[in-house]
Amino acid sequence: MVDIASDKLAENIVMLDLRRVASFADYFVIMSADSSRQIEALEEDISQGLKDVQVHPYHREGAAASGWVLLDFSDVIIHILGSEQREFYQLERLWYRATEVVRVL
Repeated sequence: MVDIASDKLAENIVMLDLRRVASFADYFVIMSADSSRQIEALEEDISQGLKDVQVHPYHREGAAASGWVLLDFSDVIIHILGSEQREFYQLERLWYRATEVVRVL
């Protein structure tokens, strides 16, 4: 997921290990996109890349136009946010107890 996001020019990609602080998922992958069009492209490419390896989404929320799309793959939840939404919600600060596994700037 991180590799696909990086290849598609997502910015500030962070993978957090939630296993010690949450029971609903093992990891969050959080990334920023410059536009709603890029949010859509990241969503499509990540979904297709995982589908290709037989990993299917459990749930999806949000819309590119709102600046936030959440893709729930059960153990891994992906957040694709516009820059403004990322700054406003500050998910990394909310989940500060989680261990940062990967950061790609």
